[in-house]
Amino acid sequence: MRLQFLCMPLLFFPTCASAEKLTITSTPPGATVEINGIVVGTTPFEKDYPGGYFHRTHTTIGSRLEHPLVARLNLAGYATKEIPLTEGPMEWISLNGRKHGEYFLFKANHFEVLLDSIAQTFTGEVSPVRVSETVRPELGLEDLVARAKPAVLYLKGPDRSGTGFFVTDTGVIATNAHVARGEGSLLARLPSGAQLEAKVVFLDADLDIALLKVDGQNFPILGLADATATHQGQSVVAIGNPGDAMLFSVTKGIVSAVGNFPNAGPGTWIQTDAPINPGNSGGPLLNMYGEVIGISTLKLVKKNTNGIGFALSATDLMTVLRRFYPGARFASAPETLAVSAEKPTEPSAAQQQTSSPPPPAPLPDGTGTIAITSDPDGAEIFVDDKFFGDAPAMLRLPVGPHSIVLKFPGRTDWSRTLEVLKGSKVSLKASLQPIT
Repeated sequence: MRLQFLCMPLLFFPTCASAEKLTITSTPPGATVEINGIVVGTTPFEKDYPGGYFHRTHTTIGSRLEHPLVARLNLAGYATKEIPLTEGPMEWISLNGRKHGEYFLFKANHFEVLLDSIAQTFTGEVSPVRVSETVRPELGLEDLVARAKPAVLYLKGPDRSGTGFFVTDTGVIATNAHVARGEGSLLARLPSGAQLEAKVVFLDADLDIALLKVDGQNFPILGLADATATHQGQSVVAIGNPGDAMLFSVTKGIVSAVGNFPNAGPGTWIQTDAPINPGNSGGPLLNMYGEVIGISTLKLVKKNTNGIGFALSATDLMTVLRRFYPGARFASAPETLAVSAEKPTEPSAAQQQTSSPPPPAPLPDGTGTIAITSDPDGAEIFVDDKFFGDAPAMLRLPVGPHSIVLKFPGRTDWSRTLEVLKGSKVSLKASLQPIT
């Protein structure tokens, strides 16, 4: 049995000898730098690599980089950013014309990364959309598609494509991590034909979930349904962009099974016979009320086996979203509808360009610094109900009162109310006690 993800995964890199310098800087500085999952330092970061990693060579004695490299930057209070450092693969051919395999090259020797403030990125709300109906009939297939399709997007990168869907009307998009991993941004195309730049603002390290962000307001959204309300035999619809087919295609099937499936990865999985193919990754799997019950993620590839696809449940997506939107809740009758009835604002001509948008507005002039540690390490930090990363962390907060809460599985939440003064520096150590 082989499970086929609908985009190619990234590989790991070898250790290298010194020669030329790679530099990674960030605004603001102090971000933790990971290269292909390994923590290598903080920004500003410098490391020596062989010259053959930066320049083409035709000799067999030159060093070569045999795998792609991806940097991931983390800073408390800012959205995680991933950037591809290399391009390739290219063929390694010596001067006598003999082929020696493939290699990759650094795109540049200096990468400058602008980090986005979480408070300014994750705006709006994740919630069901209220409607006037007092009953909850299933939607007809054509009606369902007409309502849901405006919230679905075609996502395209340099060497892969997939699907996503809006979860807030302020432009937050959910998709699979394997669609977005290694990319700073993707081109997002709406069913109307409008094109926007979708910045990759969060990837879950364990679940195959990523969040993207486009500029704009009043986008149509899809409500999420809890996996506990999803049952075998239930009719479902998938909307996506399968490769070599028409965009925003629709397929229908049933829920074949719901539960854990370790071969696919952590989380709750929904097995379906609704056809999903490469390019459907990250798209919504909908029930007949127009709610997202899962994210189409992978298909089973096995001889003499057809019609077995898997979607990561919307419950897992909600777990991720609640880091940034603690008040987010599942859709439930009678107040849910697949897509907001409010007409989305058409992007301006400037928004439809794929060039990088202007940097986010700076924090207020008056700020203070708070150093937060936890026992045990790794507690999740929430400031004023917004997720700010894991402890230990150094936060810069605007002056005024702030509610600080740390959470850790199996431990009692730790909370404090803190008044931040201009230029102040405060250290907090949270001791989270086991739940008895």
